[in-house]
Amino acid sequence: MVHAQFDPTARELLAARAVEAKIRKDLTWERIAEASGFSVAFTTAAVLGQHALPEQAAKAVGALLDLDEDAVLLLQTIPTRGSIPGAVPTDPTIYRFYEMLQVYGTTLKALVHEQFGDGIISAINFKLDVKKVADPEGGERAVITLDGKYLPTKPF
Repeated sequence: MVHAQFDPTARELLAARAVEAKIRKDLTWERIAEASGFSVAFTTAAVLGQHALPEQAAKAVGALLDLDEDAVLLLQTIPTRGSIPGAVPTDPTIYRFYEMLQVYGTTLKALVHEQFGDGIISAINFKLDVKKVADPEGGERAVITLDGKYLPTKPF
């Protein structure tokens, strides 16, 4: 049976336990994703409390992280989503994404609507990828791909 949460506290506490286990066992998100059978982005979001894992994936992740049976069941629940409490995030990395949307949000909206019409980009039918690439000017760059299905607005 599918279960949903109404309070994010349990998943937040589980996320903290899971990250502690990840650190203690010196695991990467890639290794945890391999165990789950899902992408790194989806698995990371699930372990951090933003998605439910299917039963077998939850069991595999639980075994890898030495989580108890209750934690494995909790990994399977539909969470109360949203990982940024309050108005403006204070973590520098999350803040930069917030800043990017503050600067480019209206630009993205204008370009999406010009190319697709009135509608939204799904965060449900969605893929996320993060890659590190060399910067021709020296150093490294982050290439972040947000790949969401376009859902047109339907008049009724």
